[in-house]
Amino acid sequence: MIRLLACLIVVAVTGGCSAMDGLLEAPVDNQALAAEERSPPPTAVAGWTSRAGPSDREVFSDKDDSYALDTGDRLRIFVYGQPNLSRIYPVDQSGFISVPLIGPVKVRGLASQRLAHVIRNRLAEQYVKDPEITVDIAQHRPFYVLGEVRTAGQYPYAGGLTVRSAVAIAGGFSERANERVVQITRRAGGMTEKFDAPDEFVIQPGDTIYVYERFL
Repeated sequence: MIRLLACLIVVAVTGGCSAMDGLLEAPVDNQALAAEERSPPPTAVAGWTSRAGPSDREVFSDKDDSYALDTGDRLRIFVYGQPNLSRIYPVDQSGFISVPLIGPVKVRGLASQRLAHVIRNRLAEQYVKDPEITVDIAQHRPFYVLGEVRTAGQYPYAGGLTVRSAVAIAGGFSERANERVVQITRRAGGMTEKFDAPDEFVIQPGDTIYVYERFL
C-alpha cells in the first residue's frame, strides 16, 4: 500500500512512474501519422510568375499613383490661376521637364502626386503663393516590339495591352517566331530587369518585347 502511494506521488510530480505511462499518454494513431507524412504542404494559389519578373495578374494603372515617370512621357500640368505654367510638358532624355520660373525639374522615377508636390514647393518658395497643382499623364511613353515579328518598332502605349495584342500591333508573329513565351525588358527605379512572359502578360509603358525565334 505504501509503495503504491509512493508511486502515485511520483507520477503526479514527475510523470516518471513506468507503470502509469500507458494511462497518461494518448494512444498514437500510426495510420493517421503516415497519411499526414504523405500529404503535400499547402501551396499558395497565385497567377503565373516569371523567373525574375512580376505576376501576369498585375494590371497596370497610373490612377493608383504607382507609375514611375520617365523619358517619353508627356505630362499635363495645371497650375490654378497661372495659364503660362499650365501646359503639356514632355519628359526629355535626361528625365527632366522644364517649367517656367523654376527651370529644370527631375521627373524620372517620380509618381504624378510626388511630382506635383515638388513643383508646388518650388513655386511656393518665391513665385506663387499657395499654388494649386495637378499632374496627369497626357501620353505614356511608347513600348517596343523586336525580334520575330513582321514589323518591329516603337508603338504608342494604350492601357491593358497584353503581349499578344502588342505583337498584333507589330503585324503579328513571323513564321519563325516562338509564340509561347517572349522576353520583357523593363526599366523601373533606374534599374533594368529582363524576364520571360507568356502571351497574356500585361505590359507597361516603356517595355521592350523581344520575340524569340522558334527552334525546331
